[in-house]
Amino acid sequence: MTPFSGLGMDMGTLSRLSHARTRSISPENFTGEKGRGGMATEGTGAIHARELGQGWKVSPSIDIAAGETRILADIAGPGAIQQLWMVTNSQKWRSLILRIYWDEQEHPSVEVPLGDFFANGWGIYAHVNSLPVCVNPGRAFNCYWEMPFRERCCITLENRDGEPATLYYQFNYTLTDVPPDAAYFHAQFRRTNPLPNGEVYTILDGISGQGHYVGTYMAWGVNNNGWWGEGEIKFFIDGDDPFPTICGTGTEDYFCGGYNFDPGSIDPRKAGGYTEYSTAYAGMPQVIRPDGLYNAQQRFGLYRWHITDPVRFEIDLAVTIQALGWRIEKNRRYLPLQDDIASVAYWYQTLPTAPFPPLGDRDALDVI
Repeated sequence: MTPFSGLGMDMGTLSRLSHARTRSISPENFTGEKGRGGMATEGTGAIHARELGQGWKVSPSIDIAAGETRILADIAGPGAIQQLWMVTNSQKWRSLILRIYWDEQEHPSVEVPLGDFFANGWGIYAHVNSLPVCVNPGRAFNCYWEMPFRERCCITLENRDGEPATLYYQFNYTLTDVPPDAAYFHAQFRRTNPLPNGEVYTILDGISGQGHYVGTYMAWGVNNNGWWGEGEIKFFIDGDDPFPTICGTGTEDYFCGGYNFDPGSIDPRKAGGYTEYSTAYAGMPQVIRPDGLYNAQQRFGLYRWHITDPVRFEIDLAVTIQALGWRIEKNRRYLPLQDDIASVAYWYQTLPTAPFPPLGDRDALDVI
């Protein structure tokens, strides 16, 4: 019988013994080495621990200067990341770029602004209560995507803002054998602002190899009045052209909602209007409403995790979604929209992978 690797943890595997070694990286143990935590004599908490000394929360965080990229973790494998926790004093989350590199690949497999990676794309806290991503009070970002690697894992954070940022973080991981069929975690950010008239929004393309798509986050800023979510999502699998294998029936349907996310639209006994929700596999945890004065745009944050229904591909994959509303007229025609749309695609696949499209500069990512 093959020994249990300690990967694939859930309630069904929780009782199983394993020789996997548990490790953790934080500002109190930058390398994750055994028996080397809490040894700092200098750090952001040193002034507060001056009467207590070593071992008393001397280094709970780091400061990242404007324009600086910090290596947060550099781990020799084999093993797997099992949890990420991050908190920052800055809310300019589009200016903090999270990157993760697997094995010795020169370009990242994860390249996403910090907030968007954790389903908080608008720089305003939204509580997320899902299985792989939780965002909790105090702007605490958590993710539980399992991320196996064989040779090396390197995690960095770039601060593109003009001001320094303070970061608290802890990465929990295991050192263990990785099964040969375990793929590498990927996440890619894109933004189009505004979407050109009549064009579809591309969530993901240029992907080749074997893998499976596991999630979508979208930060959707609506530039029109009226309903905006009639567009269909499409998955082009293994050479599909021009039509996809999977074609959804509407934006709210893909995010596991219905009827405009509005309970009052079909039941007059219920309060009307957009209703936030956050569940294990899908949610719209954020609705930013006009204030009647300066903040005039409706903005939405939505996620859909394909954990029990991953979209598998053998050769290649592309994912698009339409931006579609209604024209204000009696004959009810669709209206292609020109919205501010950003997305994060999450998937697992084999290495090597092609470099991602350019992320865009600070101004191109900025939320105003």
